[in-house]
Amino acid sequence: MFEIDPGHIETAGRLDDRLQIEIEGLKASISKNGQRVPILVRPLEDDRYSLIYGRRRLEACRELGIKVRAIVTEMEGDQALRDQLLENQERRDLSFIERALVASALLEGDHLSPSERTNKGVAEVLNLTEAGVSQLLSVVRTVGEELVLAIGAAPGIGRPRWEELKKLIGTSEADRELLAALASEAKSAFPGGIDEKSDQAFLAALSAAGKPDNSESAPRPRGRPATVIPGVGAATVTTGRRGKQLKLELKAEDSDFVSWLEGNAPQLLTELHERWKRSED
Repeated sequence: MFEIDPGHIETAGRLDDRLQIEIEGLKASISKNGQRVPILVRPLEDDRYSLIYGRRRLEACRELGIKVRAIVTEMEGDQALRDQLLENQERRDLSFIERALVASALLEGDHLSPSERTNKGVAEVLNLTEAGVSQLLSVVRTVGEELVLAIGAAPGIGRPRWEELKKLIGTSEADRELLAALASEAKSAFPGGIDEKSDQAFLAALSAAGKPDNSESAPRPRGRPATVIPGVGAATVTTGRRGKQLKLELKAEDSDFVSWLEGNAPQLLTELHERWKRSED
């Protein structure tokens, strides 16, 4: 462990307002209790360093005018990719699988001291419970890091579906190399952005691992009785055979509500989709 002048540490990008607010809280904590969790840097030339993770703690120490406790590590091979994930954690919210890779990097790398390299130590750094860290590590170990990296961040895929893939791979002994190749192929074929490509890569791997079309192979009940919604009317919801289609039939008490719902349906569906994604994390 080293104590380094913050002025000798190079960072990428400027601070946004959210980070600045969090830094103010960290300054108060560090002033009172000291810097408990070190930052991670890699050495450059002329006694300078590049920040890997710990931007908030670095800036808090910089503003307090004190040296920052740091772990200095060399980056070799695929370790660079893991360290990049650690850096990303300081810039945006990570997806479930990115958090899992960060947990694995902290536990298996040399970023922490041997005594800190435990589920408890990792949990303290990532502000998680030990059980949460165990869950993250279990997914990475069963799915395999090669397949995880082939899929990517998959920000639209939450914990339950990763657990689903883990279970399928664990019980069927699926060929991870083949799944990784299929994931990469799905990324190349999909026309969306990088996040959408990654989500599609996950779905391709999930399907090939033995869960055809979200496992909705059995027909769903049709002709369900209408549900009476007080003040609204009667609604009937039916889903398609494979679970990819949903149909809503509404007999509303007020025709103006129907017109409003028709005009606002895209926005409402988008909001519901965001709520669903948050509930899966």
